[in-house]
Amino acid sequence: MALVELVMPKMGESIIEATILKWVKNVGDSVEADETILEIATDKVDSEVPSPSAGVITEILYQEDDVVEVGKVLAMISTDGTIPAKTTAPTVEVAASNGHAPEKVAAVASPPVTVSAPQPKMEPVMAGGGSDRFYSPLVKNIAQKENIAYQELDTIPGTGLNGRVTKKDILQYVENRPANGGNVQAPAAVPVANGVAANQVAAPTPKPQKVATSKSNEAPIAHGNVEIIEMDRMRKLIAKHMVNSKQTSPHVTSFVEADVTDLVNWRNSVKKEFMQKHGEKITFTPIFVEAVIKALADYPMVNVSVSGDHIIVKKDINIGMATALPNGNLIVPVIKHADRMNLLGLAKSVNELAANARANKLSPEQIQGGTFTLTNVGTFGNVMGTPIINQPQVAILAVGAIRKKPAVLETEHGDVIAVRQMMFLSLSYDHRVVDGFLGGSFLKRIADYLEAFDKTREI
Repeated sequence: MALVELVMPKMGESIIEATILKWVKNVGDSVEADETILEIATDKVDSEVPSPSAGVITEILYQEDDVVEVGKVLAMISTDGTIPAKTTAPTVEVAASNGHAPEKVAAVASPPVTVSAPQPKMEPVMAGGGSDRFYSPLVKNIAQKENIAYQELDTIPGTGLNGRVTKKDILQYVENRPANGGNVQAPAAVPVANGVAANQVAAPTPKPQKVATSKSNEAPIAHGNVEIIEMDRMRKLIAKHMVNSKQTSPHVTSFVEADVTDLVNWRNSVKKEFMQKHGEKITFTPIFVEAVIKALADYPMVNVSVSGDHIIVKKDINIGMATALPNGNLIVPVIKHADRMNLLGLAKSVNELAANARANKLSPEQIQGGTFTLTNVGTFGNVMGTPIINQPQVAILAVGAIRKKPAVLETEHGDVIAVRQMMFLSLSYDHRVVDGFLGGSFLKRIADYLEAFDKTREI
């Protein structure tokens, strides 16, 4: 019988783990190649994990809500369509006490004998010995952070499979946890000190009553006519990464205003023909992306990331486009090798990625590998913004709403005031590696390309 391992797929260069949302298949279920077996989630996208081969699922190694590292085995699949019987213990040799040759004795096959592996050394917060009860890595991690010993953990009722404690169970317990931590004392002896004998256990210091804090797993304290809404999983992860980006990169934002009248007039004049000829809408986004690509070619030190004291220069130009989802959350699909595409190719990629994002059909490959990000705050009627860098990139461009404004034009007959299509561009960049000269020059170059757009361009 051939067994195939189903492993946690790599979901992006900065993603090292994912959470199991739901097992679509169970042990004993038949699966076809590429059929969905489970649903997983990262901080960037929810995704389905397909079967690498046709067969029958023989073993599931992790449960729902477990956080699993990339590359770990999630399940085993038998490719011949059978579930193996309980493994019988190997034949062992038992030395006869009368001096004769050793006698071969078959070990009993049922019930199987379980040999407990040595318990790993736990952190002090999980002191108090091991437990025969199964706990997922996520539950153990929460218990460690909350100073919950095994004896106390064993008292938490579980609502998961076979009574297992889920993330929801332990967080609810922590929220309502008694001030004394459940009156559970670790049985460890303390050395003689301050008159306390070594075989005595010091009385635990009373835990102070909780006051209002900002910890996410505690019920908020609010007064007045309010509504309390818990963040959904994606919003929590977005919040975490926004804070992390601010803590990682010293943000600087520069602004420039661009006259995009020729660009707007060209787009308005060709959008119907473009749709008829190519079957694609031509929006402003692929035009903005095209200008960014040209500017990155001129200033390659913006297309980088930072690793310790080293700067990693990216030879590929992969443009992320921040996309608002119907539920208000944000996701950043990536146009791979954008510098190899013409305007039609960029338009197709932008339309496809935006449609997949809004339908929650983005694949892991479509949200990873970005080297620079563009966000269009003008979509919401905003004239400018100060975006937060999408780590591990070092810069992000925000384009504002295009508005008709009076502007001064220099002509051969002197300066005149005319109504022009104007917009603000803002660039947030990592001041560790992008200084004001580089950031400002790069931003101005993007504006120059937009202002110099060829209004006679053919489609």
